Amino acid sequence: MKKINVFSFILTCCLLANLTLTSMVSAKDSSNLNGFRAELKAIANKTYTFFEDYTDQNTGLTYDEVRLTENGTEEAKRTSPTNIAMYMMSIVSAQQLGIISKKEAVHRLQTTLNSLEKLEKWNGLFYNWYNTDDGSVKKDWGQFISQVDNGWLSAGLMVVGQAYEELHGQTSKLVENMNYTPLYDPEVGQFRGGYDVAKGALTEHHYGMFYTEPRVASYIAIGKGDVPQDHWWKMYRTLPQEWDWQAQIPQGKSVKYDGVDVFEGSYVYKDKKFVPSWGGSMFEALMPGMVIKEKELGTQALGLNNQRHVELQIEYAKEKGYAAWGFSPSATPTGYSEFAATPLGTSGYKDGATVTAHATFLALDYAPEAVRKNIKALKNFKMVGKYGFYDSVNVETGEIAKAYLALDQGMIMVSIANYLQDGVIRDYFHSDVIGQTPEELLKKEVFSIQ
Repeated sequence: MKKINVFSFILTCCLLANLTLTSMVSAKDSSNLNGFRAELKAIANKTYTFFEDYTDQNTGLTYDEVRLTENGTEEAKRTSPTNIAMYMMSIVSAQQLGIISKKEAVHRLQTTLNSLEKLEKWNGLFYNWYNTDDGSVKKDWGQFISQVDNGWLSAGLMVVGQAYEELHGQTSKLVENMNYTPLYDPEVGQFRGGYDVAKGALTEHHYGMFYTEPRVASYIAIGKGDVPQDHWWKMYRTLPQEWDWQAQIPQGKSVKYDGVDVFEGSYVYKDKKFVPSWGGSMFEALMPGMVIKEKELGTQALGLNNQRHVELQIEYAKEKGYAAWGFSPSATPTGYSEFAATPLGTSGYKDGATVTAHATFLALDYAPEAVRKNIKALKNFKMVGKYGFYDSVNVETGEIAKAYLALDQGMIMVSIANYLQDGVIRDYFHSDVIGQTPEELLKKEVFSIQ
């Protein structure tokens, strides 16, 4: 009996020790998670201040870029449809995160919507550049109507209209009037890049690649009924195999969707299959997922491919020996340039040893622990300023582009709100009938990267 009692005592002690250890680990994990959430909220607070300080109070139009130089602060008082969308979705994000009140959010958005109604348009679509002080078209920068930029503005308006019922009438009318049909080439089944109003001509190039940021405008145009549903299947998942100038010759097979033959090809990097973007950058891959439920609905296609691009961006940086990852077009100390994890593109941009903060935050839904570590790495480069993260850093030289871009600040705000508030921006987008209508297209596709 004594032996049994001793054994029982030892067993009980072991179990109690194990339970204590488990609870300690669990408490530590919970503490780490809470600490990360608090860190993200603090970053969002700083990031949003940029929009408060650099949005024209009369027009509600945000400056494109603010740059810190030896001669002081340079303010680029111009804005684009994408910048306007990022500002509007950042306001929704700020209110969801408790940074501003609903009253302030609606007031700010009302100012912007009133301006949007007055801005000069073409077939309801917006020009690429306007002056922020009076909303006039910035004609010295051309008179271009961009498919991709208008897509983002439509998305932003849809989110605002669902978030604030009192604004729904204005947003719905603006979106309904944005006619994408004139930019569509029915013979090819793809969009042109845009239209030059001054020249009276569409661009010669099409947006043929599926896995790039213009897919947002494609999704919305289908949802509106401006273009046929089969447009979704007529974009290239990978370019045709006979186009031998591309980075790799894709491998895969043709699959029929809704009566359309789709070549479901893929590339390989680090023994992992993926569908490439054009340049291999993070915002081509992940920016659309800020509004479209690619992870939730496209589990065998877009969502899975997004996960691969995050993993491979991280592996690419490791292979290069870089102390941080996150390659995407961003500011440089003297301008703006395209950067990417080169092997992930069909015609990959160079990496330039340059990483940008927005690329890190776009990956939150796919690799939060890696993001947390990368935020720490960026902070070690002294990347943080008054308005959150400076736009980029050269990880070899440590040189920082001390600039804040409305586009990139917006991507950071929306990504944080989605992560901390369970996909709130995506939920608003898909609450609109335009966002709901094409959902089946996301669900049915299977990329050849399983």
